[in-house]
Amino acid sequence: MSKGKKSKAKKKKSTQIKNSGPMDLASFEGLLSDMFGDSDEETPLRKAQDMMYDAWEATNSKRRIALARKALEISPDCADAYVLLAEETTSSLSEALNLYRRGVEAGERALGKEAFEEDVGDFWGILETRPYMRARAGLAECLWAAGNHDESIQHYKDMLRLNPNDNQGIRDLLMPRLIQMGRDEEAEVLFKEYHDDGMASWAYARVLLDFQKMGDSEISRKSLKAAIKNNSHIPAYLLGRKKMPQSLPEFYSPGDQSEAIFYIKENLEAWKATPGALDWLLNQTK
Repeated sequence: MSKGKKSKAKKKKSTQIKNSGPMDLASFEGLLSDMFGDSDEETPLRKAQDMMYDAWEATNSKRRIALARKALEISPDCADAYVLLAEETTSSLSEALNLYRRGVEAGERALGKEAFEEDVGDFWGILETRPYMRARAGLAECLWAAGNHDESIQHYKDMLRLNPNDNQGIRDLLMPRLIQMGRDEEAEVLFKEYHDDGMASWAYARVLLDFQKMGDSEISRKSLKAAIKNNSHIPAYLLGRKKMPQSLPEFYSPGDQSEAIFYIKENLEAWKATPGALDWLLNQTK
């Protein structure tokens, strides 16, 4: 893929304010593609990707699936088609894994080796990389669910290498998994890389990292105080004083209960895996 044909979007630090997926991005990406894409070159992949923008916007699941399958008939390199099929047609983890792997492979073919050499650091800012990044995020999540933890972590880390701006919020998935696996040194490196992250997930990550190193100490208590100031609802959910809803809210606001719900979904196991952390939290919040 030549430099002149890449569609770059303005990079912005992700705050994960919305529970967004490919469908939420369809209209925006489709608009950017029309504005900045190479409209004179109607390649099979371009046609297939345009069809996927329509698929993500369709309100009927059968319609979305049909469009995704048609997109693959037009171009087998359409990674987003595999993403949609993984999300909407699979009944087992192994089926989803297979489709996400095929999506990653399709994205690699579509981008070409040059992109992975010349565009490191600019992924996601280049529109054509986004289907690949969505497929890889899905693959990493499925690998974690399947118990392939090391492979999952490696995918997350490499995605941050490709896109350190982290528009997808990958660091919020990687951090609790590193903590859960006892890979504290890697977690500390990740924390420092995004030290200016002001979200609750990062504040509570600091609490866990400090507690793992020092237990009940002035430093860990200070970190907890700062985290509670950031979002005071999280301890109640961690300790089971409040029950998690059956489904995630569509949006969350910093400091709100909705943010706490998102945090618990990804971080509860990290707290459970840290010996004494929940008992300490209980004593500190009585």
